[in-house]
This record gives sequence, structure tokens and C-alpha cells, in this order.
Amino acid sequence: MADIARRAGVSATTVSHVLNHTRHVAPETEAAVLAVVAATGYVPDAVTRSMRTVRQRMVGLAMSSISNLYFSDVVRGIEKAARAQGYSILLSETHDEPRQELRAVTELLARSVDAIILAASADPSLALTYCEQRNVPVVLVDRLLPLELDQIGAESVESTATLVTHLAELGHTRIGMVTSQPGLSTTLERLEGFRTGMSRAGLPIDEALIVEGGATAEEGERAAHELLGRSDRPSGLVLGNNLMTIGTLRAIRGLGLRVPDDLALASFDDFEWADLFEPRLTAIAQPVQEMGEQAFQLVTERLENPDTPVRRVVLASTFRHRNSCGCVA
Repeated sequence: MADIARRAGVSATTVSHVLNHTRHVAPETEAAVLAVVAATGYVPDAVTRSMRTVRQRMVGLAMSSISNLYFSDVVRGIEKAARAQGYSILLSETHDEPRQELRAVTELLARSVDAIILAASADPSLALTYCEQRNVPVVLVDRLLPLELDQIGAESVESTATLVTHLAELGHTRIGMVTSQPGLSTTLERLEGFRTGMSRAGLPIDEALIVEGGATAEEGERAAHELLGRSDRPSGLVLGNNLMTIGTLRAIRGLGLRVPDDLALASFDDFEWADLFEPRLTAIAQPVQEMGEQAFQLVTERLENPDTPVRRVVLASTFRHRNSCGCVA
């Protein structure tokens, strides 16, 4: 801890407060301490004493599973596969924030998990460096990155382009998008898909009709409300994920608009309830439970054979055609 303090330019007491959450520390100071922790792979003495050379048959999950219910189905798939192979799982919330992500990983490793399944934030470098220093395998799930790590996710670019071209085929020329949290690989892929679809349809892209919804349904609602309150609002809208869909539906209700009469909707992410209300939601469905099951399979294969070549698995998504786009049900 003294080494960490010296490298970060703070006191050992401050390091203790950062690691044990015993007192508020200025964000820039906390960031400096956590960066050194990640770079050195430091773990508290009590954790070091508890480390074993044998496997614990536990896998840690680091993801925004509480703040984003989409991941509940991913977790369900992981838990099913883990149970079948006699493993336990430990879950730690990241809130899709890099420093909280590092905290989540350090807490999981403090419990001697054998590997980490990570739904990466926009900048997972601290967490990944920490795992590398501790020689703990990491499998990325949902969010694919250009890294030499095992990872699995669903196809996003062509799927989003499909939503756009479908709206264009229905006669929409002003199509907008509510994107999700900036920097996430899935956000970037779906935005690329939106632009690809507009290009294929021969439609100009109005940057004013692309709004950033953020990480919560509330942020999505604010963004959609601003966009749909314009006098030149789009006639068709593509939604970047489940939270943006929820937020946009709230904004539509608040503005007194009707779907699809006033606005056609097409969403990335499907829900159990998407087929229950009227109009039924046209959406891209990801194989989330399969994604979770295969993510755990990648973990066990990596644990059994550390020299296995790195694998990158991209699962196909499914276009669920309903009537929020304006088509007959």
C-alpha cells in the first residue's frame, strides 16, 4: 500500500480510503490511485493470504446488470451453463463507468474467482490491465473490442441497417436515431449501421436528427423529447437499445404523439412485452441467453487450455417485424 501511495503521490491513508470506501476521496485522486492499482495488480494483504493455487469453481461477472435489465437474460444464460458444470457465479455492478468497473473487478478477484466475464465500459483499460497483472482470464460479452481476448456478442451493424432500410422502404425520408451511451462498442456499431442503412437507401443524413440518449431511460426520454419536439421532427425513428426505447415511448406519450400514425418506430433490442402492447414493436432481437451460455463456455475452455487461440464469436440477430413501423400487423 505504501508503494501504491508513493506512485500515486498520495498518503497510504488515502489509498486505504479509496480501496475500502471508508471516506470520500476527490475524483482525480481516486482516479490516480486506481490507475496505479490497475498497473501494478495490487491486492490487499488479506486477499493475498486467501489466494489458493486450486480452482474455486467460481466465475465473476462484471456488468451493468442492475442498471440495465437487458443483461438479466445474459446472466441467466451464464448461470444456466455454470450450474450445469458445477460452477458458482459472483456478480458485481459496473454502472458502465470505468472506475466502478475496476472496483467491480478488484472485488471479484478478492473473492478468488477463477475468471472474469466482462461487459466492457467505454474504456475498460484499467480493469483489463488489473486482470492481466493477476493472470486471470477475461471473456468479453456483448461488447466486442479490437483486443486479443476471447469475446462474444451479437451482430449490430447490418441489423441496424435493416431497421433503417425497412423504414425507408415504407416511404420515410426523414429518419432519426436515439443512440445509447457514447463510447460503447455497441453504440458505435449501431450508429455505423444507421449511417450504412441511410446510404443504401440513398437518403441524406441530417446530423440534427441523431441524438445521444445516454446510459438511462431517463436520459433517453430527454433526448427523444428534444428531438420529437422539433417542428421538423423525423417521421421514422431508430432506437439504439432497450433503455432508449423505454425513454422514447415515455417522450412520445408526454408529447401526445401516436405510433405509428405520427411516428414510425424500430428498435434495437426486443423484449418479452414488445409483442404485448399495441402497436407491437418492430425490433432486432439478440440471442442474449445463448450469448451468456457461450460466454461461459469460452471461460471454461480457456481455463482448461490456456494456450487455446483467442476466439471472437459474433452471433446472428433476428429482425422481428411487427407494426410499430406502420406495417399491417
